[in-house]
Amino acid sequence: MAHRQPAHREPAPVHVVWLSGGLGCDGESVALTSATSPSLEDLLGAAIPGAPSLVLHNAVYAPEVGDAFMQAFSDAEDGLLGPFILVLEGSLGNEAISGDGHWSGMGVDPVSGQPVTTNEWIDRLAPRAGAVVAMGTCATYGGIPAMRNNPTGAMGLPDYLGWDWKTSDELPIVCVPGCPAQPDNMAEVLLYLVLYLAGQAPKPSLDSQLRPTWLFENTTREGCNRAGFTEQGSFATEYGSVRAQARRAPAAPPRRPRSAHRPVQSSPLRGRARTPPRSRDRRGGPRHRPRPFQARQRHAWAFRRR
Repeated sequence: MAHRQPAHREPAPVHVVWLSGGLGCDGESVALTSATSPSLEDLLGAAIPGAPSLVLHNAVYAPEVGDAFMQAFSDAEDGLLGPFILVLEGSLGNEAISGDGHWSGMGVDPVSGQPVTTNEWIDRLAPRAGAVVAMGTCATYGGIPAMRNNPTGAMGLPDYLGWDWKTSDELPIVCVPGCPAQPDNMAEVLLYLVLYLAGQAPKPSLDSQLRPTWLFENTTREGCNRAGFTEQGSFATEYGSVRAQARRAPAAPPRRPRSAHRPVQSSPLRGRARTPPRSRDRRGGPRHRPRPFQARQRHAWAFRRR
């Protein structure tokens, strides 16, 4: 009697819960549509052999709205989605200084009827996630919202959860900086984490800034496929050339000491050193030499007065 071959089991899909309610501009969500290696369609359609399909819950792409869209976030909190990937886009404001309002949020709490802040979603979902990713410079290190004098007290995800924070499987936060993050970098990280949660890849290697080492250990210059042309001094002279695109700017000449061309004299009026005005520029001509455009304008004005 012939033995029946075991049925091929498709790997379970991996859900990606994408929080785009931070202090950001949805730049990463838009940029991800430009990824090619792999593309977003490859991830969603399980086009990569052996890799599970990806179910993406992102407000930019989702046809659902309102409570229908937020249901996936509640299911993730209740443990109904299995091991999922939590993605934060945008920085987190300090809700302790938000006063009577809030800085950012997504959805409405059915009990209180109040908006659920992005920080609260992080508190609810991060402990249950199989992997936590900060996408973009705002989510990783604060970005533009974290600049000086910003009233929100914005911060990146590692500053909020802690740089030593880890999932239940001892996986640290994965940071993918960029403004926006490079599309293929985001797609590669999502694919790697999907394989990791499916048991087909080891834990990703991260540097001291929690960035994937295979993407950020080398500089752009070191990975440039035109660097050899630059070393040979072979530059492009026409559009579409494969040679180096731009020459390096020459080093600036050393600046002469101040006393060599601008002597400092003491001022009896103010009691401090002053610099006398120069009537001639460094080329030996008049300091306010009119430029050709200025000369033409003056000629036009003189003509109008006639």
